Amino acid sequence: MSQPTPDGYEEGRGMDAHNEVMREVRSRNDRSYDPMEPTRVWLDEDNTPDGVRDSLTIILNTGGCRWARAGGCTMCGYVAESVDSGSVGHEKLMTQLETCLDHERENADEPAGLVKIYTSGSFLDEREIPPETREAVAETFADRDRLVVESLPDFVDREKLREFTDRGLATDVAIGLETATDRVRHDCVNKYFDFADFEAAAGVKAYLLMKPPFLAEPEAVADMKRSIRRCAAVEGCHTVSMNPCNVQRHTMVEELYHDGGYRPPWLWSVCEVLETTADADAIVVSDPVGHGSDRGPHNCGDCDDRVQTAIKDFDLRQDPSVFEEVACDCEATWEHVMREETAYNQPLVQ
Repeated sequence: MSQPTPDGYEEGRGMDAHNEVMREVRSRNDRSYDPMEPTRVWLDEDNTPDGVRDSLTIILNTGGCRWARAGGCTMCGYVAESVDSGSVGHEKLMTQLETCLDHERENADEPAGLVKIYTSGSFLDEREIPPETREAVAETFADRDRLVVESLPDFVDREKLREFTDRGLATDVAIGLETATDRVRHDCVNKYFDFADFEAAAGVKAYLLMKPPFLAEPEAVADMKRSIRRCAAVEGCHTVSMNPCNVQRHTMVEELYHDGGYRPPWLWSVCEVLETTADADAIVVSDPVGHGSDRGPHNCGDCDDRVQTAIKDFDLRQDPSVFEEVACDCEATWEHVMREETAYNQPLVQ
């Protein structure tokens, strides 16, 4: 990745100390990526306001999130997978998109009703996705049922979204809010915007982060419970996706992890939050990435797959009783952590 430096847009945003550390950490990355190839593509199924739908998830390889290049979020390493030049042109992005459609044609019986397009940054930032590419995406998927794109609230513009909605395509803007608590978002995640900016952007899907650095396990659980309910109360916010933090490369979280100062959240914590907020006025889901590994959300190792299955079941059915079907002796250790761990003695248990 090219040397990360802030431009005029990023100056004065976030915490200077965090940004300085993050730029130094990110500069150690010496890998490069092909601008003709998407970062990832996969097929799955997702819970939507219209019910469970087959989904196609596309991660386009762009120049990367401009905030991450300035330093950015303490836990996010996705910019390390972006191209060296800092930008990717329309024709190369369309080649990536065609690769993703080929994958769908080869592996699915019919086109997915739900399409999710990510850039590891902001799809609506025209430095990442040029206007002509955005229009081509709208035309390509006009016959699908629903589209999800992700963006920082700064770039959410109703005129841009009309390119999709005027074609009859239900379009959700997902915003990486991380938490409804401004202080946690600013100090632990190093994201510069406020909850009020999320509300004003009319994002209809909120991404939350369970257990950013510097929060103990019980603090993280309490913050997620508050955040889910606060997001669900926002007009138009129909889905809240809680993402348990995992240790990504070239991040501040990775630095803390290697120094014994960070443990990813327990899967029991994910269950606790989902079970407690099941009555919230929104679809609440979670997809623990890297579950069961030391760098991902995990319990003891013996029960991780069973608990992950229960979480996936809850995502589709929204039935908290699924968590009554899983148990393990390590739950007692987690309960001890929830009673005793504080920000000054964490991680209490690795």
